[in-house]
Amino acid sequence: MSERMPTQKIWDHAITMKEEFVPKKMKVYPLPREEGEEVREFIQEQLRKGYIQLSKSPQTAPVFFVGKKNGKKQMV
Repeated sequence: MSERMPTQKIWDHAITMKEEFVPKKMKVYPLPREEGEEVREFIQEQLRKGYIQLSKSPQTAPVFFVGKKNGKKQMV
């Protein structure tokens, strides 16, 4: 199975913040070491594939895991 970059679309664009934008403080959810490593690996893989790019935004968003019925955890 070969991996390739997503096709460029006309709606691909940067999100420019307004000058008056102030980042919202969000609660920090400490992750167990294994989950933190899974998040790092996911981000590195998505960057490598070109599905995501590094952001210049000062805003962040939390990442956490929820349990599934089969006992595994799903990143949210």
